[in-house]
Amino acid sequence: MQNEKFLIKGLGGKKVLNGEIKINGAKNAGLKAIAGTFLFKDEVVLNNIPDTEDIKKLCKLLELSGAEIKKVKNGNIKISTKNVKNYELDGDTAKSMRASAVVTGPMLARYGKVIFPAPGGCVIGERPIDLLLNGYEKMGAKIELKNDKYIITASGGKLKGAEIFFNVQTVGGTETLMMAGVLAKGKTILRNCAMEPEIVNLAEYLVSCGAKIKGIGTTTMEIIGGGLLSSKGKVYKTIPDRIEAGSYLILGALCANNLRINKCEPKHLESLTNLLTESGVALEIGKDFIQIKNNGKIPNNKFRSFNIRTHEYPGFPTDLQAPIGVFLTQTTGEGIIFETIYEGRFKYAEELLKLGAEITIMNPREVLIKGGAPFKALCNVGDNNEIDSENNSCESCEELEAHDIRAGFATVIGALLAEGDSIIKGIRFIDRGYEKLEERLNSLGADIKRIHSLSSII
Repeated sequence: MQNEKFLIKGLGGKKVLNGEIKINGAKNAGLKAIAGTFLFKDEVVLNNIPDTEDIKKLCKLLELSGAEIKKVKNGNIKISTKNVKNYELDGDTAKSMRASAVVTGPMLARYGKVIFPAPGGCVIGERPIDLLLNGYEKMGAKIELKNDKYIITASGGKLKGAEIFFNVQTVGGTETLMMAGVLAKGKTILRNCAMEPEIVNLAEYLVSCGAKIKGIGTTTMEIIGGGLLSSKGKVYKTIPDRIEAGSYLILGALCANNLRINKCEPKHLESLTNLLTESGVALEIGKDFIQIKNNGKIPNNKFRSFNIRTHEYPGFPTDLQAPIGVFLTQTTGEGIIFETIYEGRFKYAEELLKLGAEITIMNPREVLIKGGAPFKALCNVGDNNEIDSENNSCESCEELEAHDIRAGFATVIGALLAEGDSIIKGIRFIDRGYEKLEERLNSLGADIKRIHSLSSII
Protein backbone atom coordinates (compact mmCIF):
# COMPACT_ATOMS: atom_id res chain seq x y z
CA MET A 1 0.00 0.00 0.00
CA GLN A 2 1.15 3.51 -0.82
CA ASN A 3 0.79 4.83 2.74
CA GLU A 4 2.32 1.94 4.69
CA LYS A 5 5.26 2.77 6.92
CA PHE A 6 7.74 1.05 9.19
CA LEU A 7 7.91 1.89 12.88
CA ILE A 8 11.38 0.81 14.02
CA LYS A 9 12.62 0.65 17.57
CA GLY A 10 16.30 1.52 17.49
CA LEU A 11 18.96 -0.60 19.15
CA GLY A 12 20.99 2.39 20.30
CA GLY A 13 24.19 1.07 18.75
CA LYS A 14 23.98 -2.28 20.56
CA LYS A 15 24.69 -5.46 18.61
CA VAL A 16 21.92 -7.66 19.96
CA LEU A 17 20.41 -9.36 16.92
CA ASN A 18 20.98 -13.11 16.68
CA GLY A 19 19.90 -15.94 14.44
CA GLU A 20 19.87 -17.10 10.84
CA ILE A 21 18.69 -15.64 7.55
CA LYS A 22 18.01 -17.89 4.57
CA ILE A 23 18.69 -16.08 1.32
CA ASN A 24 15.98 -16.11 -1.34
CA GLY A 25 16.40 -16.49 -5.06
CA ALA A 26 17.87 -13.46 -6.82
CA LYS A 27 15.23 -10.94 -7.80
CA ASN A 28 17.30 -9.67 -10.70
CA ALA A 29 17.79 -13.21 -12.01
CA GLY A 30 14.17 -14.26 -11.59
CA LEU A 31 12.88 -11.18 -13.41
CA LYS A 32 14.99 -11.90 -16.50
CA ALA A 33 14.11 -15.61 -16.48
CA ILE A 34 10.41 -14.72 -16.40
CA ALA A 35 10.92 -12.41 -19.39
CA GLY A 36 12.83 -15.20 -21.13
CA THR A 37 9.80 -17.49 -21.17
CA PHE A 38 8.77 -15.78 -24.42
CA LEU A 39 11.58 -17.75 -26.09
CA PHE A 40 9.89 -21.09 -25.33
CA LYS A 41 7.25 -23.06 -27.19
CA ASP A 42 6.32 -25.07 -24.11
CA GLU A 43 5.67 -24.41 -20.45
CA VAL A 44 8.63 -23.31 -18.32
CA VAL A 45 8.97 -24.13 -14.63
CA LEU A 46 10.95 -21.61 -12.58
CA ASN A 47 12.19 -22.53 -9.12
CA ASN A 48 13.25 -20.43 -6.13
CA ILE A 49 11.54 -17.26 -7.38
CA PRO A 50 11.30 -14.63 -4.59
CA ASP A 51 7.91 -13.23 -3.63
CA THR A 52 8.79 -9.56 -4.12
CA GLU A 53 6.63 -6.81 -5.59
CA ASP A 54 8.79 -6.55 -8.73
CA ILE A 55 8.25 -10.25 -9.45
CA LYS A 56 4.50 -9.85 -8.94
CA LYS A 57 4.39 -6.87 -11.30
CA LEU A 58 6.31 -8.62 -14.06
CA CYS A 59 4.05 -11.68 -13.80
CA LYS A 60 1.07 -9.34 -14.09
CA LEU A 61 2.64 -7.74 -17.18
CA LEU A 62 2.99 -11.13 -18.85
CA GLU A 63 -0.55 -12.16 -17.91
CA LEU A 64 -1.96 -8.97 -19.42
CA SER A 65 -0.20 -9.95 -22.65
CA GLY A 66 -1.89 -13.35 -22.60
CA ALA A 67 0.64 -15.55 -20.81
CA GLU A 68 -0.63 -18.26 -18.48
CA ILE A 69 1.03 -18.24 -15.07
CA LYS A 70 0.51 -20.76 -12.29
CA LYS A 71 2.08 -20.06 -8.94
CA VAL A 72 3.06 -23.18 -7.04
CA LYS A 73 4.26 -23.36 -3.44
CA ASN A 74 7.87 -22.87 -2.35
CA GLY A 75 8.71 -20.24 -4.95
CA ASN A 76 7.85 -22.33 -8.02
CA ILE A 77 6.12 -20.70 -10.99
CA LYS A 78 4.89 -22.27 -14.23
CA ILE A 79 4.63 -20.01 -17.28
CA SER A 80 3.31 -20.66 -20.77
CA THR A 81 3.43 -17.98 -23.48
CA LYS A 82 2.04 -20.09 -26.34
CA ASN A 83 -1.31 -18.25 -26.37
CA VAL A 84 0.06 -14.70 -26.27
CA LYS A 85 -1.64 -12.52 -28.87
CA ASN A 86 -1.05 -9.03 -27.50
CA TYR A 87 2.36 -7.53 -28.28
CA GLU A 88 1.72 -4.21 -26.49
CA LEU A 89 2.92 -4.08 -22.90
CA ASP A 90 0.43 -2.63 -20.43
CA GLY A 91 1.46 0.98 -19.94
CA ASP A 92 0.82 1.44 -16.22
CA THR A 93 2.47 -1.83 -15.24
CA ALA A 94 5.46 -1.36 -17.54
CA LYS A 95 6.10 2.19 -16.32
CA SER A 96 6.15 1.04 -12.70
CA MET A 97 9.31 -1.03 -13.14
CA ARG A 98 12.43 -0.70 -15.24
CA ALA A 99 12.79 -4.46 -15.67
CA SER A 100 9.86 -4.30 -18.10
CA ALA A 101 12.30 -3.16 -20.80
CA VAL A 102 13.97 -6.59 -20.74
CA VAL A 103 10.71 -8.17 -21.91
CA THR A 104 10.94 -6.29 -25.20
CA GLY A 105 13.92 -8.31 -26.49
CA PRO A 106 12.41 -11.80 -26.37
CA MET A 107 8.97 -10.49 -27.42
CA LEU A 108 10.39 -8.69 -30.45
CA ALA A 109 12.47 -11.71 -31.40
CA ARG A 110 9.50 -14.07 -31.19
CA TYR A 111 6.64 -12.01 -32.61
CA GLY A 112 8.46 -9.49 -34.78
CA LYS A 113 6.75 -6.58 -33.04
CA VAL A 114 6.52 -4.99 -29.61
CA ILE A 115 4.91 -1.79 -28.31
CA PHE A 116 5.90 -0.36 -24.95
CA PRO A 117 6.19 2.91 -22.97
CA ALA A 118 9.39 4.27 -21.52
CA PRO A 119 10.01 2.13 -18.41
CA GLY A 120 9.80 3.48 -14.87
CA GLY A 121 10.90 2.15 -11.48
CA CYS A 122 13.32 3.61 -8.96
CA VAL A 123 14.55 7.15 -9.47
CA ILE A 124 18.29 6.49 -9.15
CA GLY A 125 19.52 8.46 -12.10
CA GLU A 126 19.08 8.12 -15.82
CA ARG A 127 19.02 4.64 -17.26
CA PRO A 128 18.34 5.33 -20.94
CA ILE A 129 17.14 2.51 -23.16
CA ASP A 130 19.15 3.87 -26.06
CA LEU A 131 21.45 0.86 -25.86
CA LEU A 132 18.50 -1.44 -26.48
CA LEU A 133 17.02 0.67 -29.24
CA ASN A 134 20.37 0.95 -31.02
CA GLY A 135 20.78 -2.79 -30.72
CA TYR A 136 17.36 -3.47 -32.21
CA GLU A 137 18.12 -1.15 -35.12
CA LYS A 138 21.35 -3.01 -35.84
CA MET A 139 19.30 -6.20 -35.86
CA GLY A 140 17.09 -4.77 -38.60
CA ALA A 141 14.20 -3.37 -36.59
CA LYS A 142 12.31 -0.17 -37.33
CA ILE A 143 11.57 2.08 -34.34
CA GLU A 144 8.81 4.67 -34.10
CA LEU A 145 7.80 6.86 -31.19
CA LYS A 146 4.10 7.74 -31.16
CA ASN A 147 2.09 9.08 -28.24
CA ASP A 148 4.93 8.31 -25.82
CA LYS A 149 5.03 4.70 -26.96
CA TYR A 150 7.81 2.88 -28.77
CA ILE A 151 6.58 0.81 -31.70
CA ILE A 152 9.31 -1.58 -32.80
CA THR A 153 8.91 -3.82 -35.82
CA ALA A 154 11.39 -6.37 -37.13
CA SER A 155 11.95 -6.22 -40.89
CA GLY A 156 10.16 -9.16 -42.47
CA GLY A 157 8.94 -10.17 -39.03
CA LYS A 158 12.36 -11.53 -38.01
CA LEU A 159 15.35 -9.96 -36.30
CA LYS A 160 18.72 -10.47 -37.96
CA GLY A 161 22.00 -11.24 -36.23
CA ALA A 162 24.40 -8.32 -35.82
CA GLU A 163 27.62 -7.25 -34.13
CA ILE A 164 26.86 -4.96 -31.21
CA PHE A 165 29.34 -3.16 -28.97
CA PHE A 166 28.07 -1.76 -25.67
CA ASN A 167 29.58 1.65 -24.98
CA VAL A 168 29.14 0.90 -21.29
CA GLN A 169 28.71 -2.48 -19.67
CA THR A 170 25.03 -3.02 -19.06
CA VAL A 171 23.39 -5.95 -17.32
CA GLY A 172 19.93 -5.34 -18.74
CA GLY A 173 21.28 -4.62 -22.20
CA THR A 174 23.41 -7.76 -22.23
CA GLU A 175 20.51 -9.97 -21.12
CA THR A 176 17.95 -8.38 -23.42
CA LEU A 177 19.99 -8.49 -26.62
CA MET A 178 21.31 -11.95 -25.77
CA MET A 179 17.72 -13.20 -25.60
CA ALA A 180 16.85 -11.34 -28.80
CA GLY A 181 19.76 -13.07 -30.52
CA VAL A 182 18.51 -16.54 -29.50
CA LEU A 183 15.63 -16.30 -32.00
CA ALA A 184 17.26 -13.96 -34.55
CA LYS A 185 18.35 -15.13 -37.97
CA GLY A 186 22.10 -15.73 -38.11
CA LYS A 187 24.89 -14.84 -35.69
CA THR A 188 24.81 -12.10 -33.06
CA ILE A 189 28.04 -11.00 -31.40
CA LEU A 190 27.86 -8.86 -28.27
CA ARG A 191 31.01 -7.10 -27.08
CA ASN A 192 31.80 -5.41 -23.77
CA CYS A 193 29.11 -7.51 -22.10
CA ALA A 194 28.36 -7.40 -18.41
CA MET A 195 29.42 -10.56 -16.55
CA GLU A 196 27.09 -10.63 -13.55
CA PRO A 197 26.20 -14.08 -12.13
CA GLU A 198 22.54 -13.45 -12.97
CA ILE A 199 23.43 -13.29 -16.68
CA VAL A 200 25.34 -16.57 -16.44
CA ASN A 201 22.42 -18.17 -14.60
CA LEU A 202 20.00 -17.26 -17.39
CA ALA A 203 22.33 -18.05 -20.30
CA GLU A 204 23.24 -21.49 -19.00
CA TYR A 205 19.57 -22.40 -18.64
CA LEU A 206 18.79 -21.21 -22.17
CA VAL A 207 21.67 -23.33 -23.50
CA SER A 208 20.35 -26.38 -21.65
CA CYS A 209 17.07 -25.87 -23.52
CA GLY A 210 18.57 -25.55 -27.00
CA ALA A 211 20.01 -22.05 -27.29
CA LYS A 212 23.44 -21.67 -28.90
CA ILE A 213 25.43 -19.22 -26.79
CA LYS A 214 29.21 -19.06 -26.44
CA GLY A 215 31.32 -16.88 -24.18
CA ILE A 216 29.00 -17.05 -21.19
CA GLY A 217 30.51 -15.14 -18.27
CA THR A 218 32.93 -13.20 -20.49
CA THR A 219 32.81 -9.78 -22.13
CA THR A 220 32.20 -11.24 -25.61
CA MET A 221 29.20 -13.44 -26.33
CA GLU A 222 28.29 -15.17 -29.58
CA ILE A 223 24.72 -16.28 -30.18
CA ILE A 224 23.56 -18.38 -33.14
CA GLY A 225 19.86 -17.82 -33.65
CA GLY A 226 17.41 -20.64 -34.16
CA GLY A 227 13.88 -21.74 -33.45
CA LEU A 228 11.85 -21.60 -30.27
CA LEU A 229 13.39 -23.29 -27.28
CA SER A 230 11.89 -26.26 -25.47
CA SER A 231 12.28 -26.80 -21.73
CA LYS A 232 11.17 -30.45 -21.90
CA GLY A 233 10.61 -30.34 -18.18
CA LYS A 234 13.99 -28.79 -17.31
CA VAL A 235 13.54 -26.49 -14.33
CA TYR A 236 15.17 -23.08 -14.13
CA LYS A 237 16.62 -22.63 -10.64
CA THR A 238 17.28 -19.08 -9.53
CA ILE A 239 20.67 -18.48 -7.95
CA PRO A 240 20.84 -16.98 -4.43
CA ASP A 241 20.36 -13.22 -4.27
CA ARG A 242 23.85 -11.81 -3.69
CA ILE A 243 22.47 -8.31 -3.06
CA GLU A 244 20.06 -9.56 -0.41
CA ALA A 245 22.86 -11.60 1.18
CA GLY A 246 25.19 -8.60 1.14
CA SER A 247 22.53 -6.32 2.59
CA TYR A 248 21.90 -8.62 5.55
CA LEU A 249 25.63 -9.14 6.01
CA ILE A 250 26.23 -5.39 6.34
CA LEU A 251 23.25 -5.05 8.68
CA GLY A 252 24.59 -7.93 10.76
CA ALA A 253 28.06 -6.41 11.00
CA LEU A 254 26.54 -3.29 12.56
CA CYS A 255 23.62 -4.66 14.58
CA ALA A 256 24.14 -8.39 15.30
CA ASN A 257 26.19 -10.39 17.75
CA ASN A 258 25.82 -13.70 15.91
CA LEU A 259 24.28 -13.95 12.47
CA ARG A 260 24.47 -16.75 9.92
CA ILE A 261 23.59 -16.02 6.28
CA ASN A 262 22.45 -19.35 4.83
CA LYS A 263 21.85 -20.58 1.27
CA CYS A 264 24.04 -17.89 -0.27
CA GLU A 265 26.89 -18.02 -2.78
CA PRO A 266 29.96 -16.54 -1.04
CA LYS A 267 32.05 -16.41 -4.21
CA HIS A 268 29.56 -13.86 -5.60
CA LEU A 269 30.24 -11.61 -2.58
CA GLU A 270 34.03 -11.47 -2.48
CA SER A 271 34.21 -7.74 -3.16
CA LEU A 272 32.13 -7.15 -0.01
CA THR A 273 33.53 -9.84 2.29
CA ASN A 274 37.10 -8.74 1.53
CA LEU A 275 36.29 -5.17 2.54
CA LEU A 276 34.48 -6.17 5.72
CA THR A 277 37.27 -8.53 6.75
CA GLU A 278 39.94 -5.88 6.18
CA SER A 279 37.81 -3.44 8.16
CA GLY A 280 37.82 -5.79 11.16
CA VAL A 281 34.58 -7.75 10.87
CA ALA A 282 35.19 -11.40 11.83
CA LEU A 283 33.60 -13.64 9.18
CA GLU A 284 33.47 -17.40 8.80
CA ILE A 285 32.88 -18.25 5.15
CA GLY A 286 31.67 -21.69 4.13
CA LYS A 287 30.47 -23.31 0.93
CA ASP A 288 26.98 -21.82 1.10
CA PHE A 289 27.01 -19.64 4.22
CA ILE A 290 28.69 -16.62 5.79
CA GLN A 291 28.65 -16.24 9.57
CA ILE A 292 29.33 -13.37 11.92
CA LYS A 293 30.37 -14.63 15.38
CA ASN A 294 30.77 -12.84 18.72
CA ASN A 295 30.51 -9.53 16.92
CA GLY A 296 29.00 -7.82 19.98
CA LYS A 297 32.43 -7.64 21.57
CA ILE A 298 33.65 -5.26 18.86
CA PRO A 299 32.27 -1.70 18.96
CA ASN A 300 31.36 -0.40 15.51
CA ASN A 301 33.78 2.48 15.86
CA LYS A 302 36.61 -0.06 16.07
CA PHE A 303 36.00 -1.05 12.45
CA ARG A 304 38.40 0.68 10.07
CA SER A 305 37.08 2.95 7.34
CA PHE A 306 37.94 2.55 3.65
CA ASN A 307 37.37 4.06 0.23
CA ILE A 308 35.17 2.35 -2.32
CA ARG A 309 34.43 2.63 -6.01
CA THR A 310 31.43 0.83 -7.44
CA HIS A 311 32.07 -1.26 -10.51
CA GLU A 312 30.46 -3.87 -12.69
CA TYR A 313 30.86 -7.48 -11.50
CA PRO A 314 33.18 -8.72 -10.10
CA GLY A 315 33.72 -5.24 -8.66
CA PHE A 316 31.77 -3.74 -5.77
CA PRO A 317 28.07 -3.72 -6.73
CA THR A 318 26.24 -0.44 -7.02
CA ASP A 319 23.23 -2.08 -5.33
CA LEU A 320 25.25 -2.45 -2.11
CA GLN A 321 26.58 1.10 -2.21
CA ALA A 322 23.85 2.52 0.06
CA PRO A 323 24.13 -0.17 2.79
CA ILE A 324 27.93 0.08 2.82
CA GLY A 325 27.54 3.85 3.16
CA VAL A 326 25.75 3.25 6.48
CA PHE A 327 28.58 0.96 7.55
CA LEU A 328 31.13 3.72 6.92
CA THR A 329 29.20 6.14 9.18
CA GLN A 330 29.97 3.88 12.13
CA THR A 331 33.67 3.22 11.53
CA THR A 332 36.86 4.96 12.62
CA GLY A 333 38.25 7.42 10.10
CA GLU A 334 36.96 8.80 6.82
CA GLY A 335 35.87 6.99 3.70
CA ILE A 336 35.02 8.11 0.18
CA ILE A 337 32.42 6.42 -2.00
CA PHE A 338 32.64 7.00 -5.74
CA GLU A 339 29.55 5.84 -7.64
CA THR A 340 30.56 5.00 -11.21
CA ILE A 341 27.35 3.46 -12.52
CA TYR A 342 24.28 5.52 -11.57
CA GLU A 343 24.15 9.16 -10.58
CA GLY A 344 21.47 10.00 -8.04
CA ARG A 345 22.17 7.09 -5.66
CA PHE A 346 23.04 9.24 -2.66
CA LYS A 347 19.51 10.17 -1.58
CA TYR A 348 19.87 7.85 1.39
CA ALA A 349 22.54 10.23 2.72
CA GLU A 350 19.82 12.80 3.37
CA GLU A 351 18.12 10.34 5.73
CA LEU A 352 21.35 9.41 7.51
CA LEU A 353 22.14 13.11 8.01
CA LYS A 354 18.82 13.45 9.85
CA LEU A 355 19.95 10.73 12.23
CA GLY A 356 23.29 12.42 12.91
CA ALA A 357 25.67 11.04 10.28
CA GLU A 358 28.60 13.17 9.13
CA ILE A 359 28.42 13.02 5.35
CA THR A 360 29.57 15.52 2.75
CA ILE A 361 28.04 15.13 -0.69
CA MET A 362 30.91 16.31 -2.86
CA ASN A 363 29.12 15.88 -6.21
CA PRO A 364 26.37 13.62 -7.64
CA ARG A 365 28.79 10.69 -7.79
CA GLU A 366 31.01 11.16 -4.73
CA VAL A 367 30.51 11.41 -0.98
CA LEU A 368 32.87 11.77 1.96
CA ILE A 369 31.76 9.93 5.10
CA LYS A 370 33.29 10.57 8.51
CA GLY A 371 32.77 7.62 10.81
CA GLY A 372 31.89 7.36 14.47
CA ALA A 373 28.76 9.52 14.69
CA PRO A 374 26.11 8.09 17.06
CA PHE A 375 22.61 8.01 15.57
CA LYS A 376 19.60 9.47 17.34
CA ALA A 377 16.05 8.85 16.13
CA LEU A 378 13.67 11.66 15.27
CA CYS A 379 10.35 10.40 16.63
CA ASN A 380 8.78 10.35 20.08
CA VAL A 381 5.90 7.96 19.55
CA GLY A 382 3.20 8.35 22.15
CA ASP A 383 4.27 11.74 23.54
CA ASN A 384 0.96 13.51 22.88
CA ASN A 385 1.72 13.76 19.19
CA GLU A 386 -0.78 15.26 16.77
CA ILE A 387 -1.71 13.12 13.77
CA ASP A 388 -2.37 14.48 10.29
CA SER A 389 -4.91 11.81 9.32
CA GLU A 390 -5.03 12.89 5.67
CA ASN A 391 -1.29 12.31 5.14
CA ASN A 392 -0.91 9.66 7.88
CA SER A 393 1.95 11.67 9.42
CA CYS A 394 2.98 12.80 12.89
CA GLU A 395 3.29 16.58 13.12
CA SER A 396 5.99 16.53 15.82
CA CYS A 397 8.10 13.78 14.20
CA GLU A 398 10.46 13.99 11.28
CA GLU A 399 9.99 10.84 9.27
CA LEU A 400 12.65 9.06 7.27
CA GLU A 401 12.04 8.08 3.66
CA ALA A 402 12.91 5.08 1.51
CA HIS A 403 13.88 6.69 -1.80
CA ASP A 404 14.50 3.45 -3.69
CA ILE A 405 14.95 -0.26 -2.96
CA ARG A 406 18.56 -0.17 -1.74
CA ALA A 407 18.36 3.28 -0.17
CA GLY A 408 15.31 1.99 1.71
CA PHE A 409 17.26 -0.92 3.17
CA ALA A 410 20.09 1.44 4.13
CA THR A 411 17.58 3.66 5.93
CA VAL A 412 16.28 0.64 7.85
CA ILE A 413 19.85 -0.10 9.01
CA GLY A 414 20.21 3.53 10.08
CA ALA A 415 16.97 3.40 12.07
CA LEU A 416 18.08 0.19 13.78
CA LEU A 417 21.39 1.78 14.77
CA ALA A 418 19.72 4.84 16.27
CA GLU A 419 18.65 5.45 19.83
CA GLY A 420 14.86 5.84 19.90
CA ASP A 421 12.03 5.17 17.47
CA SER A 422 11.97 5.97 13.76
CA ILE A 423 9.21 6.00 11.18
CA ILE A 424 10.12 5.23 7.55
CA LYS A 425 7.73 6.10 4.75
CA GLY A 426 7.83 4.92 1.14
CA ILE A 427 8.42 1.30 2.14
CA ARG A 428 6.72 0.11 -1.06
CA PHE A 429 10.18 0.50 -2.60
CA ILE A 430 11.68 -1.83 0.00
CA ASP A 431 8.95 -4.39 -0.74
CA ARG A 432 10.03 -4.41 -4.37
CA GLY A 433 13.36 -6.00 -3.50
CA TYR A 434 13.15 -7.53 -0.01
CA GLU A 435 10.55 -10.16 0.81
CA LYS A 436 8.84 -9.78 4.22
CA LEU A 437 11.69 -7.67 5.57
CA GLU A 438 10.14 -6.79 8.91
CA GLU A 439 9.19 -10.42 9.64
CA ARG A 440 12.70 -11.65 8.91
CA LEU A 441 14.40 -8.97 11.00
CA ASN A 442 11.96 -9.45 13.86
CA SER A 443 12.90 -13.14 13.89
CA LEU A 444 16.43 -11.97 14.77
CA GLY A 445 15.23 -9.84 17.66
CA ALA A 446 14.44 -6.52 15.98
CA ASP A 447 11.25 -4.59 16.74
CA ILE A 448 9.76 -3.41 13.44
CA LYS A 449 6.06 -2.86 12.82
CA ARG A 450 4.35 -2.30 9.48
CA ILE A 451 1.74 0.34 10.16
CA HIS A 452 -1.20 1.53 8.10
CA SER A 453 -2.28 4.31 10.46
CA LEU A 454 -0.18 6.24 12.95
CA SER A 455 -3.25 7.01 15.05
CA SER A 456 -3.47 3.32 15.93
CA ILE A 457 -0.10 3.40 17.74
CA ILE A 458 -0.12 6.87 19.29
